[in-house]
Amino acid sequence: MKVLIGLSGGVDSAVAAYLLLKQGYEVEACFMRNWDAMANNDYLGNPTVNDPQCPQEKDYDDAKAVAERLGIPLHRADFVKEYWDKVFSYFLAEYAKGRTPNPDVYCNKHIKFDSFLRYAKENGFDQIAMGHYAKRGSFEGHEYIYKAHDRNKDQSYFLSQLNEEQISSCLFPLSDIDKPQVREIAHEIGLSSVMDKKDSTGVCFIGERNFRQFLRNYFPAQKGKVIEGKTGKVLGEHMGVLYYTIGQRHGLALGGVSGEEDSPFFIYKKDVKNNILYVAHAGDETLLESDSCRVDGVNWVGPKPEGSIHVAVKFRYRQADNPCTLTFEGDGFRLDYDHPVKSVTPGQIAVVYQGDRMLGGGIIEATYREGKRTDI
Repeated sequence: MKVLIGLSGGVDSAVAAYLLLKQGYEVEACFMRNWDAMANNDYLGNPTVNDPQCPQEKDYDDAKAVAERLGIPLHRADFVKEYWDKVFSYFLAEYAKGRTPNPDVYCNKHIKFDSFLRYAKENGFDQIAMGHYAKRGSFEGHEYIYKAHDRNKDQSYFLSQLNEEQISSCLFPLSDIDKPQVREIAHEIGLSSVMDKKDSTGVCFIGERNFRQFLRNYFPAQKGKVIEGKTGKVLGEHMGVLYYTIGQRHGLALGGVSGEEDSPFFIYKKDVKNNILYVAHAGDETLLESDSCRVDGVNWVGPKPEGSIHVAVKFRYRQADNPCTLTFEGDGFRLDYDHPVKSVTPGQIAVVYQGDRMLGGGIIEATYREGKRTDI
């Protein structure tokens, strides 16, 4: 079987390529370029903007070194336009609403498992492969994503928008090993360019940024009031509601505390229309709680349940599973939590599991407490 693996210039995809070769596949690799800082006005908040070589080109050099060491061909594909149109435009639209998007989920849906998959098929490959920590498996005639062996690195959350065709087209060589083993293998086979390289962080394919400054590239600063919700007292001034998130304590510069330290207050509501942040004093964290939510933009694998089912849900990556009752309502579903949960926020991705098997997920549209919306 001829397989095209996405080779990022990191250790995970490098070892995944090696494992595929060991398993007898005919392997070639492809480096994806999805972000152009200059073309996309990525200046403010970019720590590498004046570097002599951009991080993507450094990653490409590392990917080339890995491909040469493994003796496999390396392709290079450019999906900059697709990334902007299908991932970053969504990211900006969600922030404009004052919501909390997760571009990594939609990068997988539209780039790695769509644009890249089509590139592979057009070039004669039978399957694609990725260095994700996730597992593929069948259940009652359907193809699902399962949690990986390495629970600390499990990335099934980010694959929650994949359909069955996308799932069945991909191999996940790291499904049953953990990160320390990956680095050990990289050392054993001499992948010197990546074996001790730090894991990538930040926005998918963009990298680490000073996030508030990064957003100013696309949303000009617009100062507004910070109001204590309980008393109605104006406590200070913010730089623009779009730069802040629900539950945030850091960087508020309230109550005589430096903006670079934790504040005695936290944000519990944002009024985007009037550019107002509402805060509460530490100890009032119940204001962050909800007991149910509405989820839209749903991707569901396999047959939809008739009636309600009990499931486990992650509202954020690496969050502990939250037991919930799920009920489909039209094209979306309602989640009723077994216990109130803090900081469930519109725009976040809710991902649904039964045991290790991921059933799907969608975008949180609204949150409720005792039947009343908590997000407005």
